[in-house]
Amino acid sequence: MMTRHDPTEPGHSPGIGSGAGHPRYEGDHVDYSHGVFHGPVAGKVEGDLHQIFIQWAATTETRPQQIIEGDIPEKPRAFQSREEFLNRLHDQISDSGAAVISAVTGTPGIGKTLLAAAYAWTCQQAQWPLIAWIVAETTDQIIMGLAGLADRLGLRRPDDDAATAARRVRTHLAASTQPGLLVFDNATSVTDVRDWIPTTGATRVVITSRNRAFSHVYLPVEVEVFTPAQAVMFLDERTGLDDAEGAAELADELGFLPLALAQAAALIARRRLDYAIYLELLRSFPLERYLTRSDYDPYPAGTAETILLSVMQFEASHQDASLLLSVLGVLAPSGVPRSILYGSIAPDPAERELWDNLLADLADTSLVSFSEDGRAVLMHRLIQRVLRERADRQGQLQGVLDSATIVLRRFIEDLPEEVERPFVEIVFEQTVAVHAVAVAVDIIPLNLLTLRSWCGGCLAELVDFDRAIPLLQETLADCERVLGPTHTCTLTCRSRLANAYQAAGRLAGAIQLHKATLNDMEQVLGPVHPDTLASRNNLAYSYEVAGRLDEAIRLHEAALADYGQVMGPDHPATLTSRSNLARAYQAAGRLTEATKLHEVTLRTRERLLGLDHPHTLASRYNLARAYESGGQLSEAIQLYETTLAGFDEVLGGDHPYTLASRQNLAGAYQAVGRKDEAIRLLEAVLIESERLLGPEHPQTVDGRHNLAHAYHASGRLDEAIELYEATLTSRERLLDPDHPHILANRNNLAGAYQAAGRFAEAIQLLEATLRTRERLLGAEHPQTVDGRHNLAYVYQASGRLDEAIELYEATLTSRERLLDPDHPHILINRQNLVAAYQAAGRMDEAIRLYEAILSQHERLLGAEHLQTVDSRHDLAAAYRASGRLDEAIELGSSPRCVDTLSTG
Repeated sequence: MMTRHDPTEPGHSPGIGSGAGHPRYEGDHVDYSHGVFHGPVAGKVEGDLHQIFIQWAATTETRPQQIIEGDIPEKPRAFQSREEFLNRLHDQISDSGAAVISAVTGTPGIGKTLLAAAYAWTCQQAQWPLIAWIVAETTDQIIMGLAGLADRLGLRRPDDDAATAARRVRTHLAASTQPGLLVFDNATSVTDVRDWIPTTGATRVVITSRNRAFSHVYLPVEVEVFTPAQAVMFLDERTGLDDAEGAAELADELGFLPLALAQAAALIARRRLDYAIYLELLRSFPLERYLTRSDYDPYPAGTAETILLSVMQFEASHQDASLLLSVLGVLAPSGVPRSILYGSIAPDPAERELWDNLLADLADTSLVSFSEDGRAVLMHRLIQRVLRERADRQGQLQGVLDSATIVLRRFIEDLPEEVERPFVEIVFEQTVAVHAVAVAVDIIPLNLLTLRSWCGGCLAELVDFDRAIPLLQETLADCERVLGPTHTCTLTCRSRLANAYQAAGRLAGAIQLHKATLNDMEQVLGPVHPDTLASRNNLAYSYEVAGRLDEAIRLHEAALADYGQVMGPDHPATLTSRSNLARAYQAAGRLTEATKLHEVTLRTRERLLGLDHPHTLASRYNLARAYESGGQLSEAIQLYETTLAGFDEVLGGDHPYTLASRQNLAGAYQAVGRKDEAIRLLEAVLIESERLLGPEHPQTVDGRHNLAHAYHASGRLDEAIELYEATLTSRERLLDPDHPHILANRNNLAGAYQAAGRFAEAIQLLEATLRTRERLLGAEHPQTVDGRHNLAYVYQASGRLDEAIELYEATLTSRERLLDPDHPHILINRQNLVAAYQAAGRMDEAIRLYEAILSQHERLLGAEHLQTVDSRHDLAAAYRASGRLDEAIELGSSPRCVDTLSTG
């Protein structure tokens, strides 16, 4: 069962917001996440026709490293170069400035892919800087291939989803002046491919397809079967037989089709047959026993027979070969990484040798081939089709699909806990292929549903919501239809979809799904099963994010009580639950309770885990935040500094959690007026984040936002506004339009506009943000209330006092009902409202509020505290302004505070 990680642990560290003092304009907190990318892979250069290419003529010093991306097929034995078609491709090169796009079309098995591969080998030999091979059967495959190319070119930013990365590549190639080759292999839809082709630049585009519609849109190269001379030459070279007449007869029997001839030649060579004996085997083969003939899309002449002859000969001589061939028949035709078949990215050497020997023997039959670098196993789509249809005819296809999913699950189980993007993409591509076969025959194995759910969860964690959410929605529907609404796989998938909704800012959908999951968990597993408790935690957190704090707290309290009873007070899950409840208390302004819980959790983790364990550091960090929220700034800074030193030592200075901790220390410095130190720290963190994570990574964007806030607090408004606007642009591009981070960014940008006197822009932003928060979160959500208060403040600053007072009164009523009576936000609200009353000449109301503020300061801070003294002076000034001189004299009025008060 997939559960949400504790949001207070490393990886869910909030960034700085407005600080813990008494700001007049209130900011918002932000969160962090991170991704990974992989580096270059060397390519192999082969080819026969490099002399027809313009050699890449850059000097050794200036020539970029050649990048070979994708699984380009290796050159087969007895390869026929078919120069007439390669020359047609070359002759289509122009110097017009538009991209040269060629469509290589023809029937299945005729050699389109190998022709494109031959062109790629020649480009490699000519030292073209870029050669990329993209499988193009579906839009998803095109996007994944281009996203992989973005990784290799260093264009993909860690927070980019696949489609964004693919668009970056297309834009880059359209502007490139360096020669390059981009192959879209086995394309099916003109529309799907056209959307991803660079239409300008020096990159050469070659499309292979059986769909002749491509030849009407792009420069056509129609591939035909071997000529009789080519067929005989191929058979002679591949079989070693000196029998031109027999070769010609076999070639004619197979219609000169390259794929069929390759199958026949491989079997003849392996079994030391002559052409006459092979023809006898071919003509007597009982195809109807293994395949159901169809009038639709028939096989080319003799192709199915030649394939099955090779398959059955191999199966007869190799134990377990049938299972391997069947599994390859349903995995991705674009290539299956050997590590998938090994079941490990670091297999046992002896097991690896067994697999490699079996695959080498299989390649000798021409049933499979390898990519140029040898990492991927390739099987022609016609061969896959024959294998699938044989399995279906024999009633074995469901078992084949089960076996394929078991192979993929074994690979997943060997991956590290934090799965990197390349491995997610590998599993996703293979799972898509298996699912396409399963849907075609209406067989959906349980393991396949589990795999698709896993892929969706991983894509969501990689912030690839455009793929994650539709995949999880479709998988959940399949789970409910095939397994029922309460099956554990269904519950896991529903939970993952809810988490994806929440991460994308779709809070209503997340809550609805988490509630349904919790209800089913309680019925199926019982109220105190660990998975049920985890589900309760997930729903509580969704309530918390949505501002439904009372409901969140009730669930967190119930979960903590159950965890303590079932697992004990020191169990890691109990500690996490206690930390989550403390965070909810803190959000609700119940700071004393939150601090006590954080202190208990910290002491327990120090005792159980030690002082420097990452979870101990996280607890120390959480306590520091609670101290900061409660105004205990010196204690907060001391803990932040200790925590930062711990993260630095345990995880390293470049770790995202260390960078996040450094940002929050800067926020505390800012809150106590150490603004220059805060800015220096934030500037350094931003530079490191841009270097390590990329300029568009969420943590980098958050760092830019926090630096903008520090500039704002220091009066450097032009710099603050520039950074706020940049972060808002990034977030609007990356996140759901209603995402909390976007709303927070707009709120803070409006505050900077207001401080710069740009009232109209500030009001427009705040009014729109308030409407959105009321719609999404409700009128009483703390963020909605904060937004209402900030709009009131800008109304006041722009002279719209009646509107300001109305909003201030509404926010004060809400806060007095929702928060602890001594919460800092209540005091802020009263101070701003009293200033508005006084500016509007409503002195009686102002005096009553001044009296309440003074009483609160005396009770909390003491009679001699500076803020208490200032409050006394403010009240005295209000008495004097109202003609109540005796009361003013009794308080010891001082006119110095009147102007200060009026600034609000």
